[in-house]
Amino acid sequence: MSSQQPVAGLDAPERVAHRRRYLMCRPEHFTVRYSINPWMEPARPTDTAKAVAQWQELYDTYLRLGHTVELIDPVPRLPDMVYTANGGFVIDGVALGVRFRVDERRGEEQPFMEWFADHGFDVVRPTAVQEGEGDFLLVGDAILAGTGFRSSTGGHEEVAAVFGRDVISLTLVDPRFYHLDTAIAVLDPVQGVGGVDAANIAYLPAAFDEASQRVLAERFPNAIRVSDADGAVFGLNAASDGRHVFISPRATDFAEQLRARGYVPVPIDLSELLLGGGGIKCCTLELRDRPEGIR
Repeated sequence: MSSQQPVAGLDAPERVAHRRRYLMCRPEHFTVRYSINPWMEPARPTDTAKAVAQWQELYDTYLRLGHTVELIDPVPRLPDMVYTANGGFVIDGVALGVRFRVDERRGEEQPFMEWFADHGFDVVRPTAVQEGEGDFLLVGDAILAGTGFRSSTGGHEEVAAVFGRDVISLTLVDPRFYHLDTAIAVLDPVQGVGGVDAANIAYLPAAFDEASQRVLAERFPNAIRVSDADGAVFGLNAASDGRHVFISPRATDFAEQLRARGYVPVPIDLSELLLGGGGIKCCTLELRDRPEGIR
């Protein structure tokens, strides 16, 4: 056993849960009618009622653990709106909208920006192609940004300009992991605490090119490196409040790695929504409000 994988219960720090505010969308219109990623097979039947029931478990679990969940109304003929992480990127009350690469999702852009505006966020309409928190992850005070399949490097430049943050670009190379949030999980989601190097992440090395693997190894030497098997069941498409990590029940080795670090895995089965190429994090957009006293 490597030094990066401590024995569960020994020297594991006490993790603290932080209340989060999330945006979700009930999958009332979920189905797979087209294919825009390797997970989507239109010939394979989908069960909308099952998708709703699984989604409801995630929603109820967030509430039970003290988190706030806002809802955006689902729109007919936009089955992927359930994947709210792709709807924008929000820091300090500023919401950067999205510009999807694929035509099938372009209809989601305006409803999300309208929701942000109606709920008091300062909305920035994007000019470059990028797909929100699917490819942008806030880690400490920096932003990890994915490219290779969906978001453009121009989108990385735009997110840096909008939020004035250091942006670390990473290139994805496996089409199964077409968004960054399928290959990296942020385990300590509180910004401004210790900077990027103090934040814990988990990631799937094989999802990235060699240059990006070197960057991740240098910036996050204590990161959890997840197996290909757990990556393949969307184990890294996870959400965390700093203590509870909401993950696929099939990512069993990852769950043990989390326990060894003092986290509490919370298994949630979203297998039906995985048929559309999304999991727990895809269904969870974090709403980061302005710090108290700033308007």
